[in-house]
Amino acid sequence: MSDQPAPPAASASPSGPALTEVEAHGVERIPDADRTATPLDLFRLAFGGANTFSTCVLGAFPILFGLSFWQGLAATVLGVLAGALILCPMAVFGPVNGTNNAVSSSAHLGVHGRVVGSFLSLLTAVAFFSLSVWSSGDALVGGAHRLFGLERGDLSYVVAYALFAGLVLAVCVYGFRFMLFVNKIAVTSASVLFLLGAVAFAGDFDPSYAGVFTASADASTRSMFWPSFIGATLIVLSNPVSFGAFLGDWSRYIPAATPRRRVVGAAFLSQFATLLPFVFGLATASIVATKAPHYVDPAAPDFVGGLLAISPSWFFLPVCLLALIGGMSTGTTSLYGTGLDFSSVFPRLSRVQATLLVGVLSIAFIFAGRFGLDLVQSISTFATMIVTCTTPWMVVMTLGFWTRRGWYDPDALQVFNRRQRGGRYWFAHGWNWRGMTAWWVSALIGVLFTNIPGQFVGPLGDLAHGVDISLPLSLATAAVLFLALLWLFPEPRAAYGPEGARLVRTVEVPVPPITGPGAVADAPAPVPAGGAG
Repeated sequence: MSDQPAPPAASASPSGPALTEVEAHGVERIPDADRTATPLDLFRLAFGGANTFSTCVLGAFPILFGLSFWQGLAATVLGVLAGALILCPMAVFGPVNGTNNAVSSSAHLGVHGRVVGSFLSLLTAVAFFSLSVWSSGDALVGGAHRLFGLERGDLSYVVAYALFAGLVLAVCVYGFRFMLFVNKIAVTSASVLFLLGAVAFAGDFDPSYAGVFTASADASTRSMFWPSFIGATLIVLSNPVSFGAFLGDWSRYIPAATPRRRVVGAAFLSQFATLLPFVFGLATASIVATKAPHYVDPAAPDFVGGLLAISPSWFFLPVCLLALIGGMSTGTTSLYGTGLDFSSVFPRLSRVQATLLVGVLSIAFIFAGRFGLDLVQSISTFATMIVTCTTPWMVVMTLGFWTRRGWYDPDALQVFNRRQRGGRYWFAHGWNWRGMTAWWVSALIGVLFTNIPGQFVGPLGDLAHGVDISLPLSLATAAVLFLALLWLFPEPRAAYGPEGARLVRTVEVPVPPITGPGAVADAPAPVPAGGAG
């Protein structure tokens, strides 16, 4: 398979646009001639965006929650695999429709309901862009302190955060081609640095680290095991789930004829591969908990500081490189898609302007979360919100794709972006209340039943004796409610392709004509958007 990067805009030269040429495409359908990316490129972007120092920080949470190494490893593997399975179907929308996933969601949430996807991408971008800047900035300042004696004061952190955030913003402004170049470097270099880290810490690592839930622990401590285990699993799971709103940003450059199993497989494997940084974070956190336990004090944990404290001196520079390269990868993959999407929500803003706006808002949160709030609380709460709000949306999208047999009208998906009205996905004044209801009810249930001890507990979080059952409840609710609503209140037959609906009923109603800027009375028939199966 070819591993040539997808050119983000048409070019007069065979080699495509230059690396430093600012991307021209917004969320309009990518022309077929420009869609030359491969599933391998998707793997690089998705894995590169997670093969980072910030993922190590998430990997440390099982130890921060008191689990042993083996218990933490079980929670990590469970979270990664469950998240990858939930995520991977979201990769097919990009090749099929040639646009991002928020725009594709118009088919199931309505022309106006697609703003839900934009909200979720913003939530995720702020969380993971902030996490990448925090973790990378802390590592750079800490490394500079150990290497050059730089004072670890607030000013040092402010400068490090600002410079790093500005660098990430610059890459996002240039767009897809530059971001793909950064991730090509990040995938290989970060993996090598993690393997080098395994050598650095091999002598100190003890897989028998027991955590706090031992046989000698008191009854109240032992009773917190399952809440802590599930809470750690959900934080790990938030990492793959966070890519749900973004996969279409990159997979839209893959040709529609690409076999879907290859696209889905690339998305799954990209998350399975993140066990490398997750296990690195888990293992090193267990070493920190043994050699420098004050760094994992639940009241004021500092995993980055602890990692630097236990690192051999020769590994300081690799840690700084890992923080820089990995942080760039996470920050760009998080921020790029949200800027892209918000340029369609706010038509007065270009992709570049929208990227800068979201970046500035994220930077404001970075400083507030670091200097004005509890940092761990901020990360945990955002991770919880990502899981509880994004997962039901992904269920609606996946089931919608299945019931529609993968058929979409690309022109009707663009109605909102063109400031038009009508089309196959207009439903009720631009809202498909079936998909919207399934999403918000399930998300609300997820929030109500969330129970992450010491971090976030919903109003009904204690009903299952302290065990967090929010994810299975929200998943089941979204699936059952959405299918039930589609059966009881059929959608228009026109929303489905030539082969009709799968499992659910439809009703014959006229399609409102597309009106507004650029609309024509006799619009051409839509091009079937299904790729090869």
